[in-house]
Amino acid sequence: MKKSLLVSIMFFLVLFLGMKGTGHKGRKGNHRYSDFETPETCGQCHKEIYREWKQTMMAQAYTHRWDEIEYFKLAVPHAERRPEFKESVEGCNGCHTPIAFFVGDRSPKPPSSGTRANESVSCEVCHTISGFNGEVPFNFNYIMKPGRVKYGPRQGVESPYHDTVKSDFLQSPEFCATCHNEKNSFGVWVKSTYFEWKQGPYSKEGVRCQDCHMWRGSGIVAEMSRAVKDMRHHSFPGGHVMAKIRGAIEVKVYTDQDEYEPGDEVKITVLLYNAKAGHKLPTGSVEDRQLWVEVHAVDSQGRRYIIPVDKKGFPGEKYTITSNELAYQDMGEMMGIKDFRGLPRDDLEEGHRIYRIAFLDPEGRMTVAQWNTASLGVDYRIAPRETKVETYTWEIPEEIPEGRVKIDVRVLYRLLVKSVARFLKVPEEEYRTWEINSAETYIEVY
Repeated sequence: MKKSLLVSIMFFLVLFLGMKGTGHKGRKGNHRYSDFETPETCGQCHKEIYREWKQTMMAQAYTHRWDEIEYFKLAVPHAERRPEFKESVEGCNGCHTPIAFFVGDRSPKPPSSGTRANESVSCEVCHTISGFNGEVPFNFNYIMKPGRVKYGPRQGVESPYHDTVKSDFLQSPEFCATCHNEKNSFGVWVKSTYFEWKQGPYSKEGVRCQDCHMWRGSGIVAEMSRAVKDMRHHSFPGGHVMAKIRGAIEVKVYTDQDEYEPGDEVKITVLLYNAKAGHKLPTGSVEDRQLWVEVHAVDSQGRRYIIPVDKKGFPGEKYTITSNELAYQDMGEMMGIKDFRGLPRDDLEEGHRIYRIAFLDPEGRMTVAQWNTASLGVDYRIAPRETKVETYTWEIPEEIPEGRVKIDVRVLYRLLVKSVARFLKVPEEEYRTWEINSAETYIEVY
């Protein structure tokens, strides 16, 4: 017990005290674009892997519409008005287009210009990384060595085009963490997916990021080689892939009894279990994501009644119950809009439980800007294999018709807050509502 406590204390000391700055100073302009192969060059031999990668978010890390809009409409103008954010904003490209950042093109032109920054997180990024600097992987502190040597997961591989060296680091969670851990200039951990995994049950069982996001299966690694049974498929399913997130949260609902009369109180309990993810849900760009549960009653004539969640009374709970109070006022400063009042915080029906960690700007207002996040609200996300228990108290209306009443529960998800997306003219597919799971039970009203 004492040993376990000591290890935990040492981990958090390293986490919060041992990493100064942003981890990328002095790393620019050491190479040229010509030192790196293009994805198309790699794709001539690694055709199957190239086609998989081409259709993933890795291939769109710089060109994806929301990322482009956030960067060029919010981040870049903000850094022009507030030079203290320049390094942080440029640092976005350390993970969204690493080769551009590495060669010194730290503020690339927009995707429409067609520069090599559009390659995003390409083959050469991952397969020229040999390790990381420092004690903890974060803020693209990877060590990138372009050249003839390419790092891979297999021993004894020969290629006529390059040398191949087996890399254990390439197959480790720490490799992923060099970009999926991020600490901003305020000292706030604005991405912590690796830490969430590290502190959870999957790390103790040896389940790695790659096991969930790079499935093993039969495939042809290169055209001149035979098919293998355990190729790592480069499909990288994550938060943008409905097939990945569907069912990630399991849900069950029950009531305190079966039969009621108008005016009675119904006690409802909803259980939500993180069954699939090795990290908290949501994770990654948590400032954008919305994961919430809606509970409604549907009477025998089809009329729907909202049932708000019971409050638990913990500090900061207001951020975990859907509300349309105004937020995101810092966007006004970023975009040069005088007296900007803000946008509806959640743009959802009010009163539902929402699972998030609020990102707060220096004035304590909610923000979608990681670089402008000065503090965090309560972390009310669902950890790996954690069960959240929510209760609801519904007073049955006097005028409700007799008959069977359905208690309908839906777990819902959005990539981006709708009010923010519409204001910035983000494509609709970026803020559509996805149903993650659902549950129902029935009561009788006499």
